[in-house]
Amino acid sequence: MAPEKVSFQTSDNVTIRGWFFQPCPSPSTPLPCLVMCHGFSAVKEMDLNTFAEYFTSNLLMSCLVFDHRGFGESNAKQGQPRLEIIPSQQTSDISDAITYAQSRPDVQADKIGIWGSSFSGGHALWVGATDKRVKAVLSQVPCVDGYSNFQRLIRPDFVGNRLDRASGKAPAMLPVIDSNPQNPSALPTPGSYHFFSSWAGKSDWQNQVTLKSVEALREYCPSAHIHRIAPVPLLMTVAVNDVLSPTDLALEAFSRALEPKTLQMLPGGHFDAYSGPNFDRNAAFQAQFLKDHLI
Repeated sequence: MAPEKVSFQTSDNVTIRGWFFQPCPSPSTPLPCLVMCHGFSAVKEMDLNTFAEYFTSNLLMSCLVFDHRGFGESNAKQGQPRLEIIPSQQTSDISDAITYAQSRPDVQADKIGIWGSSFSGGHALWVGATDKRVKAVLSQVPCVDGYSNFQRLIRPDFVGNRLDRASGKAPAMLPVIDSNPQNPSALPTPGSYHFFSSWAGKSDWQNQVTLKSVEALREYCPSAHIHRIAPVPLLMTVAVNDVLSPTDLALEAFSRALEPKTLQMLPGGHFDAYSGPNFDRNAAFQAQFLKDHLI
């Protein structure tokens, strides 16, 4: 069943666009809903539909999948650049997506879960702790500590164009990936290059973000409130050999979460959670968690 194209307004009047997935045939009663969004610079076409289709084919639930503001089909705020990633805006937009889901007559308003991957895996931790409407949190290969991630991945001389922007100049841009990890890029790992370059020309993804996006990463610690997610159930999916969202950082964050919490360890690296031999194992485990805690 093809998803419904949807849009909603954020609290600061930005139009966000996405897809609404339902089981087929559509039930006559309201269903629980999982709000889903992608990671750093990624758009909804990059495998999120695959997860949403799996969940709605195997469970009596709906999924709301959307593009972050300024990416894919979603608008940027008037006067602000596209392709800019500000964590506080993205987490606020997730809460607005929850509000939109709750407003739909086909959604069971008191059964909303959130699912985020990579950078948005961190967002799921933040929103799960601070928005008490959330009833289940699924955090996949999450960024849990932006400062530590920055220190491990990115040269500090890649940031710092605040004076130029304050003077009215166009924001400086940085490639998301480069075939040579020694060249300037936001995600300088071979796995990042393989994943994102495979989507070039097949989606609305663009290989650039504002330089401020990388600076904002350093300021963000999405696991700061992880202990406040409880008593909402948390599932964290961690890749054994993740260098983009380092495994050791994710496991340390998980150790600070309170019960009820579940850890799923997947073989491979960061992007092996999305497709290939890991997908069925990963999606089935997540579906069982949703069945146990949200449906």
